[in-house]
Amino acid sequence: MAKVDIKMPEEFLQKISRLGSEFDAVAESVLEAGGEVVLARVKGNLSGVVGQGTKYDSRSTGELERSIGLSPAKLDRDGNHNVKIGFVEPRSDGDSNAKIANILEYGKHGQPAKPFLKPARTASKSAAITAMQKKFEEEVEKR
Repeated sequence: MAKVDIKMPEEFLQKISRLGSEFDAVAESVLEAGGEVVLARVKGNLSGVVGQGTKYDSRSTGELERSIGLSPAKLDRDGNHNVKIGFVEPRSDGDSNAKIANILEYGKHGQPAKPFLKPARTASKSAAITAMQKKFEEEVEKR
C-alpha cells in the first residue's frame, strides 16, 4: 500500500487555525468570490456566442442569458464546500435551459458547436484563484 504525506505551508495552517469554528462561513464567502469571477466570464462568453454566425436571423429571446446564476455555497456529503454555475429551470416555453446551453456548447447535427463554458473556465481560473486568495486574506484579517 502506498503512503502519501501532504504538507501545507505553516503560514497557511496558522491562518486556518485562527479561524477556528468560523472556517465554514469563511470558506463559503471565499468560494462565492471566486464563483462571481467565473460567472461574469461565462455570461460574457454566452452573450458573445448567442445568435452569432447563424445562417438566419437570431431568434434569441435572452432568456438563457437571464437564467444563468451562481448557487450559494453548500457542503456536499464528502465534506467539501461547492458553488455551482447553472441555469434556472424551466423556460417560459417549457423547454430546458440546460438542454439549450448543451446544444450551444457542443452543437448538434447541422449546428456547429459554440463553446462558452469550457473557455470561460479556462480563462477565468487564475482570476478566480486570485479573487479567492484576496477574499481569504480579508476574512482572516477581520478575525
